[in-house]
Amino acid sequence: MSADLLLTDRPAAGAPAPRGRHPLLFAALRTVGTMGLVLVAVVALWAAALWVFDVSPYVGKGPLDVVDILVVDEDAPALRAEIAGLLGRTLLDAGVGFAAGMLVAMLLAAVVVRFRTAESAVMPVALVLQTVPLIALAPMLILLVGRGYPTVALMSTIVVLFPALVTIVVGLRSVSPQMRDLVVVYGGSPMTVLRTVALPSALPALFASVRIAVPGSMTGALLAEWLATGKGIGYAVVSAAARSQIGKVWALVVVITVVSLLLYLLAQLVEAAVLSRFGQADRA
Repeated sequence: MSADLLLTDRPAAGAPAPRGRHPLLFAALRTVGTMGLVLVAVVALWAAALWVFDVSPYVGKGPLDVVDILVVDEDAPALRAEIAGLLGRTLLDAGVGFAAGMLVAMLLAAVVVRFRTAESAVMPVALVLQTVPLIALAPMLILLVGRGYPTVALMSTIVVLFPALVTIVVGLRSVSPQMRDLVVVYGGSPMTVLRTVALPSALPALFASVRIAVPGSMTGALLAEWLATGKGIGYAVVSAAARSQIGKVWALVVVITVVSLLLYLLAQLVEAAVLSRFGQADRA
């Protein structure tokens, strides 16, 4: 009887594997599919809004208009080349801000978790930086550090820092007391607990902060380019709007939006791969 039950429980030859056998594949397909639906919904809402509010074709460009501007028009190749150069600069600026913001957030989170008294000093400062508008801070930052990468890094760090810091701190503190006590009983120091137990437990929170930091760093880079450096897509959008180059403005906005979504998708795929490797895919 037990043999019959075992045979009954076995999947038939050629039958699809259960979902649990390929968690990474299903997570990746789900993430890509969700992002595809989001893009379709955004494009549909974009076209519907222009139609419902009867926006002038001179001011409001629809999805097909942007395709014409970037692909069909005779000056499309020159525009694409220009946008590619601007995009490269913006991605570099955003990368600097992302790395700086995440590094500072992780270091401060480790300090806050390791030394409880540091929380009362670190969190209020981070909150103040989060609430002060960057437009108000930009002139002071420019006076202090100039118009180069330090300003970009500082502005992106300010955008990224507080939400990433709070999320990482919550993740580091999510380790169970039993696991902490076990490491301590075997002679582990508080830093050992932080490194071997708290950090793996905080991986979902860490990747959540990464997903928050990706668009945040892009926003910080665009603001820094507009207010400080005068380069990249952030400044090009303002410059094109001042010259009434409406089609170019729409093209720039669409390109940076799509790139931001793709970077967010990449962060989600990396998160799914890492959490699947550590057996935490269901917590992503």
